[in-house]
This record gives sequence, structure tokens and C-alpha cells, in this order.
Amino acid sequence: MRLPVTHRLARRSGPRLLLVAELVVVGLVVTAASAPAETSHVLAQAQDINTVLTNARNWLMGILALLATVFLTIGGVRYVMANGDPGEIEKAKQSFKSAGLGYALAALAPLIVTILRGIVGA
Repeated sequence: MRLPVTHRLARRSGPRLLLVAELVVVGLVVTAASAPAETSHVLAQAQDINTVLTNARNWLMGILALLATVFLTIGGVRYVMANGDPGEIEKAKQSFKSAGLGYALAALAPLIVTILRGIVGA
């Protein structure tokens, strides 16, 4: 006996929805745990342009590495859950390629900041 299309889709997407729900809950817990208890109205001031550019480089590298890690994780989960489906395997490979590009851009962030320093004259 063959199940209707809606039941087959629900059976296949059930573990994925559970994984997404778990990731959302973990993200909310981590965000809530790292939120400051008090907020102050003091603005931080950088001493010079080199400090600003160094901070920009560090932030850029961190964000790119984080996004690349997310794509690597998504690719791994897709690959494991592909179940031999060629379309899903191709999507997983594309996620791996995106992760590699993200890590390459994160590695090039210091070069970008060096070019900015040359333009600004710092």
C-alpha cells in the first residue's frame, strides 16, 4: 500500500524539521546566555586608524569563518541525509564548495585590510 504524497513528505522531512528546531533552540540559548546583564551608554573610542582596521579585520575573519562553518555543517548534514539521492548529494557538494570559498575569503581578510590601509594611508 502506497502512502499519499503528503504522508511521504512528512516522513522524509520530519528529522530535518527536528534538526532545524534543535539548532534554533541552541542558538536562542547561546544568545541569551551571552547577553550582557546591564547596558551602559559609554561609547568605545579607538586610538588610531590602525586599531579600527585591525578590529575590522578580526570581525571580518570571524564572521566569514562562522558562515563557512555553518555551510560546512549544512553540507555534512545534507550528505548524510541524502540517502543516495543524486540531487541532494549535489546540494551537499555545493555547500562544501561554499564553505571552502568562505574559508578562503576569511584567509584573505588580512590582505583586504592591508589594501585598505594603503588606500587610507595609515
